[in-house]
Amino acid sequence: MSQGTDRDNGLIVVGVDSSDGAREALRFALDEAKRRRASLRVVHSWQFGNIGIKGIEGFSPVVGADLGDLRRTAELALDAILEAVAADVDGVAIERRVVEGAPAAVLVGESTTPTCSSWARAGTAGSRGCCSGR
Repeated sequence: MSQGTDRDNGLIVVGVDSSDGAREALRFALDEAKRRRASLRVVHSWQFGNIGIKGIEGFSPVVGADLGDLRRTAELALDAILEAVAADVDGVAIERRVVEGAPAAVLVGESTTPTCSSWARAGTAGSRGCCSGR
């Protein structure tokens, strides 16, 4: 897989997790990147776990969790998704991003200048996409 950043023909951003919908969104984004000769940024977000006490989720981290281990697990998950879906990149420059944070906020933050964004809701079978030319 080639690494890259924003090429002359734009940047397509896709957020992925382990769901079937995210895999479909990645396929769609990769096809769009090939068609547009654009770069592809594949984003996987992760969050530090919480005990789950309603109302104070952000203040109650899981005891004993190692942030390095959580990040490495997220990187391995992204590797597995890319290997399963994007084995044939056909010259598309792919930038891998593993970012801590809430999925929607991370995807919006990573999509500040793309030509096309594609996303999927976790646990859904279909993808949602939005494309605009420039």
